[in-house]
Amino acid sequence: MKTPNNVSASIVTRNMSEFANETGNVYESIAIISKRANQLAVKLKEELNGKLAEFATTVDNLEEVFENREQIEISKHYERLPKPTNLAIEEFLEGKVMYRTEEEVAQLPEARRAE
Repeated sequence: MKTPNNVSASIVTRNMSEFANETGNVYESIAIISKRANQLAVKLKEELNGKLAEFATTVDNLEEVFENREQIEISKHYERLPKPTNLAIEEFLEGKVMYRTEEEVAQLPEARRAE
């Protein structure tokens, strides 16, 4: 997953009226952002777990567990990434998030609703 460089990893004060520009409703916008943030979080977690799985051992003996520098660096890299919520907010404000309202979904043919 490619992370944009212009997204701040820290908390930023936001103007709530900017969220309502797209949907006309702040709460609907927040719901869309939260769903996108959950998608991003799952994707990042799967990616991290996949990379850390390479270092997994089948030995349960605590004496044989050793510190792996590469594993620590991978973990630190993911800790420094912007949080999924910040990424989702930036995507939403830049118009990169596609969403459908319940009314739009109801009008779709049955086969396309699952997409």
